[in-house]
Amino acid sequence: MWKKTSKEVADLLSHETKNIECEQKKMFGCPVYFINGNMFMGAHEDNIFLRLSEKDRSHLLSTYDETRIFEPIRGRVMREYVVFPETLYNNKQVFKRVLKKSIIYVSSLPPKRKKRARRIVR
Repeated sequence: MWKKTSKEVADLLSHETKNIECEQKKMFGCPVYFINGNMFMGAHEDNIFLRLSEKDRSHLLSTYDETRIFEPIRGRVMREYVVFPETLYNNKQVFKRVLKKSIIYVSSLPPKRKKRARRIVR
C-alpha cells in the first residue's frame, strides 16, 4: 500500500497550478493534473512526477542523481514521467523551470478524447 500524499505536497501542486488552465483529478487517492486530457504532473506518496519530452527527460535524469523514471508499481514503468523528489521540488527555481517544460510538452500533444462508457450487453 502507498503512503498518502502529504498536505504540503498537495498544497504545493495546487499552488503551482492555480494560474494554469488544467484539470485536477485523483489517481489512487493522489492529486494529478491534466491539460487537454493529458496528464502532466501529479503526486505519488511524497514525490512529484512530471511528464517531459525525451530531450528534457534525458537532461533531467543526467543532471540530477536523485531523479528517476516514474514506476508507481514494480514493473509498471511510466517512461515519459520523471520522479521529482523533495530535494528538487523544494528548489523553487528548478521546479518552476521543469514544470514549465512539462506544460509546454503536454500542451503540444493532441487532446485526448473522452472514452465512451462501455455498454453492457446481456
